[in-house]
Order: sequence, then C-alpha cells, then structure tokens
Amino acid sequence: MSSRRMTIATGSLLTASFSAVMIFSFSAGADDEGPMSGKGGKAVDKAPAGVELTTLLPEKIEVDNSSKETAITATVKNGGTKDSGEIRLLVVGFDGLSVKGVEGCAEIAEKDLPEGSNSGFACAIDNLAAGKSKSYAVDATFDLKKEGKICLPVQDADGTKTFWQQGPVPFGANNPSPNAPATPLLLGTDNSPVTPGSDKAGGAKSGGKELPKTGPADRILPLGAVGAALISAGAAGLWWTQRRPERSGS
Repeated sequence: MSSRRMTIATGSLLTASFSAVMIFSFSAGADDEGPMSGKGGKAVDKAPAGVELTTLLPEKIEVDNSSKETAITATVKNGGTKDSGEIRLLVVGFDGLSVKGVEGCAEIAEKDLPEGSNSGFACAIDNLAAGKSKSYAVDATFDLKKEGKICLPVQDADGTKTFWQQGPVPFGANNPSPNAPATPLLLGTDNSPVTPGSDKAGGAKSGGKELPKTGPADRILPLGAVGAALISAGAAGLWWTQRRPERSGS
C-alpha cells in the first residue's frame, strides 16, 4: 500500500513538473519578439506582374524616458512569385518621432523630405527575391510631449512609382508614464502627450501647415498623385510634394 501511494505521488509530481515546464516554455517563447504588423498599409501604383510588395512594423515599441531613444524594425517583403528587381524602401519620421539612422541606408536631404516630415532615410535594394523579406534596424527618438508617426513607402529605384506605403501611421500610448524607465507605445495609437495642452503640431515644418490628426489605421485615404505621392492611414492625411527624392547612395 505504501509503495502504491509512493508511485501515485511520484506520478503526480512528474505531471505537475511537466505542466510547469510547458507553461514556462510557452511564456518565455511568447516574450521573445513582439509581433509585426502591416497596419496602415496600402498598395498604390501597380507593381510589376508577379511582384507583391508590403511592409511590416512592430506592434509595440518602447521609448526610454530619459534619452527619448527607441529602436524600430522596418521590414519589406515580396510575397509574390517573381523577383522585385531594383526597389527602395523609405523610412520617414513625422512629428515627435525622428529617424536618426537606418542601418545600411542613406539619409534623405532636407530639401527632398516629404512635406511635414522631420527626417528620413532611403534604403536601396538591388533585388528582393520572391517570398523573401529584408529587415532594417531603425534608430529613432520619440518626444513623448508630441504625437509621432512613421511612414514606409516602397518605390521603384528612381522614386517615380510607389508600389506600397505603410503610414504615416502613429505610435502612441493613451496614458504615458513619464516616471517609469520606459514608455511602451502601440502601433496605430495616437499618443496622448505627457504635458497637457502641448503643441501637437510642433513637428510639422513645411510652410507652417498643421498635420491633420490620424485616426485608427483601419482605412486608407489616397491623397497624392501617381508616383511620389503619399497615402495616409486614417480619415485624413498629408500631401507629399512632387519633388522626387534623390536616389540613395548618391
């Protein structure tokens, strides 16, 4: 009887241990890397036959409350059946979000930046094979006293056509915590500035135009002409001037 009880007890302990390991493993795996999202994205100009270009941004980023620094991964993907040929990815910051560097990419001259933006980089891609993706490490700062947006257009090599554009889509928090070490921001969420009544249009720079607010990124409104024009997530957006950006690497 004693032996049987010992066997049952041992079996129960093993089962409990196995369950604990499974739960721990699942939790650890879930926290490895946040999910990526194409929220706020839309096809613009028709891509070459068999080419299907899209972009992805992390659904969540964190801003260091002391340095204002944050890291973002920008991914471009070819979900089609044919290689893309030469293309380029632009990474552009608006309002409180400023792009400080993108690994392997060239900074866009200030005169060629989209209207209302404060920073941007162009990433030249010789070819993106069918079914493949390419990711870029983006260094940025985020002023939590403002709203902040990012935009990822995918263009042909000379910028005359925009095959896909994600954004300008906001990152934000409904209740920022300035006293915490870092503030988590969610993709597609308007930021509630830390300082009440702060100037939300402080990041706009072209002709003093105030950037319209962008709502939930569940619908896209095309605003630009064919080519270098931008589209915007939400009920309103902004216009990208027809100046064609210089090719990266020039």
